Amino acid sequence: MESRAILIIVTIAVYLLAMVGIGVYYSRKNKSTDDFYLGGRKLGPLVTAMSAEASDMSSWLLMGLPGVALVSGLAEATWTALGLGIGTWINWLIVAKRIRIYSQKINAVTIPEFFSKRFGDKKNLLSAIAAVVIIVFFVPYTASGFNACGTLFSSLFGVDYFTAMVISAIVIVAYTTLGGFLAASTTDLIQSIVMTIALVVVVGFGINYAGGWDNVVANANSMPGFLELFNTYDATANASTPYSALTVASTLAWGLGYFGMPHILLRFMAINDKNKLKTSRRIATVWVFISMAIAIFIGVIGSAVVKNGTIALDNANSQRIIIEISKLISENSAFLAIVAGVIIAGILAATMSTADSQLLTAASAVSQNIFQEFFGKKLSQKSSMIVARCAVIVIAIVGVIWAKDEGSVFEIVSFAWAGFGAAFGPVVLFALFWKRTNKWGALAGMVVGGAMVFIWKYLIAPLGGLLAIYELLPAFILASITIVVVSLITKAPEKEIVDDFEAVKSGKVD
Repeated sequence: MESRAILIIVTIAVYLLAMVGIGVYYSRKNKSTDDFYLGGRKLGPLVTAMSAEASDMSSWLLMGLPGVALVSGLAEATWTALGLGIGTWINWLIVAKRIRIYSQKINAVTIPEFFSKRFGDKKNLLSAIAAVVIIVFFVPYTASGFNACGTLFSSLFGVDYFTAMVISAIVIVAYTTLGGFLAASTTDLIQSIVMTIALVVVVGFGINYAGGWDNVVANANSMPGFLELFNTYDATANASTPYSALTVASTLAWGLGYFGMPHILLRFMAINDKNKLKTSRRIATVWVFISMAIAIFIGVIGSAVVKNGTIALDNANSQRIIIEISKLISENSAFLAIVAGVIIAGILAATMSTADSQLLTAASAVSQNIFQEFFGKKLSQKSSMIVARCAVIVIAIVGVIWAKDEGSVFEIVSFAWAGFGAAFGPVVLFALFWKRTNKWGALAGMVVGGAMVFIWKYLIAPLGGLLAIYELLPAFILASITIVVVSLITKAPEKEIVDDFEAVKSGKVD
């Protein structure tokens, strides 16, 4: 094995061992399931902000987004990023503080539990359905992370894709099962820093490999529609294709997904002081906009590097552009091989920071919301922790099986994102801001939103024309309408539930 490859492996190994070490450290601090799932509501504003956004961005930031920009130009990547940036800001602005107050008042430590307690669902039907939604959509979401890890190592070292994916999954499961929420949040903070370093370094070296800034600009200008926001580049025909206003609207709808992301909402619930959420919002929003802009820029740079022949990469493998640039960097010196290792660790960080949060949320859905709340199986704190950790392992195994064949990270993430955005997003907003919402409206909205994601993507969108839009937008709208209609035609919420809502709304809650 070449010395540069050894240095990259050593750098990555040190990084992975550090993540496991954090899991071991925090394993001693988990005294209850409240600690394991929500960290005892002890997060500071910086950790809250960066763990929320690192767990959000995933491998999609360092692989999916640059890949889209490289192949088709600015339109889809920019409108997607803009929708996500606006969605991030609004979510922190209107949802974060209220769900923090509400969840503490009703003593909810998971999102499904929040739904049941918010609507007075004593049979925990809402909690169970929400838990099923989490499992259904988090398995492919987690699988996309494992997929990225396998693709990363098979591209770098020529190792078997499946073997690389399994090893990566074992590391993620190790520190998640040991340290729980605090370990996941702390590692997410570290991973966000590593991701940022990776993005910045790749830009600098990428421009150099493209032959300079002038060549980057000249290459982009040579492709019709590549730099336009209402046209997109068609590589097959070497022509510009219109990006319609409806397509723009559906792409911006990515931002709606934030209101329903369980692993992000949990960060809001876990901060130690609700009044510090303003600081978290500013940190999170700035980081999201800057990191996505750099990721798109890498795609534009990558197109020039591919075009001048420095890197051989077809459109089907465009999401590997950062990996390929890292390989070039490692060839220059021992120091740069270590730098390349940090970049690769950044891609791993993007993947791991999301996968750990998803595994933890899905595990809580199984052990807490289905096993204990819905089926009424009361467990001791020790037994509950064992069940939670076993759930993490089982869900990870299912995710590995799902990801056994390589696929597009962007496509997998977009589907899971739509699922959570449509199934949970409207329910969260109506739960927090409309006191007339009842459990039947919430239940119907959740089912309609989740089901419509499948129906629109696989039955309606393939019809083409105006119907070929991102499934999140129509599913979110239909779920919202369903919540209003069903809530109005069924019995109003009980006085106790309304009183809780009014107390939270007024801010008169300790």
